[in-house]
Amino acid sequence: MPAQRIELWEHVGLGLILEWPSGVIITNQTGGTSCLAPEIEGVFIPLRNDCTAKERILVSPENELYDYFTGRKWRGTGATNGIDLEDADFIDSTIGKTKLFPTIRVNRDKLSESHEAWIHVVVTGDEPCDPPLFRGFEPYPRAGILTWQNSD
Repeated sequence: MPAQRIELWEHVGLGLILEWPSGVIITNQTGGTSCLAPEIEGVFIPLRNDCTAKERILVSPENELYDYFTGRKWRGTGATNGIDLEDADFIDSTIGKTKLFPTIRVNRDKLSESHEAWIHVVVTGDEPCDPPLFRGFEPYPRAGILTWQNSD
């Protein structure tokens, strides 16, 4: 029997795929114009996504990450050969503005496996807000993927 599957092609906003033995495979279109489709077993948690009341404009860390990977350095190519320390620091800084860092941080041991909209992270504990968006996934640290809308 094929595994249950969630395809995030239509999802808008930042999300965390927490690696977890859920029996559900989660994938997203990633890697800029390369249009990759990596997958991982886990649970999907939307993170810090909202919209303005009147204009209905997305307010999300995704906006900064999307702009970064379509900007001067990567120009939408998807960073498919991996990201570097500069990229990791930028991503950590971006999620830090929303109080997710250091609970979620880029996994420096997996930079070569990360690319636009599919960033390997380390989750060190329950989400730090009250009430938390996620909790009870011990033992920590746990692997995860930070993902958002692809720039293709």
